[in-house]
Amino acid sequence: MAQQEWLYGIHALSAVVAKEPERLIEVLVLKGRDDERLNELVNQIRRFGVSVQFCHRKVLDDKVSGEQHQGIVARAKPAKMLTESDLDEILQKYKQPFLLILDGITDPHNLGACLRSADAAGVHAVVAPKDKSAALTPTVRKVACGAAESIPFIQVTNLARTLQEIQSKGIWVIGTAGETDKSLYDCKLDGPLAVVMGAEGKGMRRLTKERCDELVKLPMAGSVSSLNVSVATGICLYEAVRQRQTH
Repeated sequence: MAQQEWLYGIHALSAVVAKEPERLIEVLVLKGRDDERLNELVNQIRRFGVSVQFCHRKVLDDKVSGEQHQGIVARAKPAKMLTESDLDEILQKYKQPFLLILDGITDPHNLGACLRSADAAGVHAVVAPKDKSAALTPTVRKVACGAAESIPFIQVTNLARTLQEIQSKGIWVIGTAGETDKSLYDCKLDGPLAVVMGAEGKGMRRLTKERCDELVKLPMAGSVSSLNVSVATGICLYEAVRQRQTH
């Protein structure tokens, strides 16, 4: 694991300051930028005794390979990676666990957007395989707008086995697949629930699909055959939210 990473973006760094300020080593801020949110964040960071340097834009751009950093970049210790044992602890906390499972989401922008939707919908944890999936990179954290720091992201060695363990705890596993005839809106989503989303194009892997208790799809009325995975994730999660609020 890397000994440090570069984080960036006002929302992502605000979340780190609120949750894990001890991770911050040093902060670089764009010289001459007058932004109220940025100034407030810098003042918060200084209260923790973290070194703050004001730099030209090129210095910040180089640290994050030209990504949109909003005028602030931080060198930080890496966050703790959460695994299967952490998931067990989380499941024990809730009578009706609400999980999002991501199978093979490799695009960091999609992962960040999925985390943001999951956090907004009140999901208790997001689970993904360690291999062939996007990790919590600085880009993911920036896109997630703070959600990567607030929602547990669990990386597991064997997703099919994890789904089996989840099911043994009474959690219903719903998978999304284009080949089923059952609509999301005809599905009961108000109990202990795990929603599984597959990679764009390929969908879920065969073993993941076989482990699902039920397969559903989003009704598609137009000419496109599928939605971006983060958009589809938001729709599925909020249908579950709607049902859970009415029961």
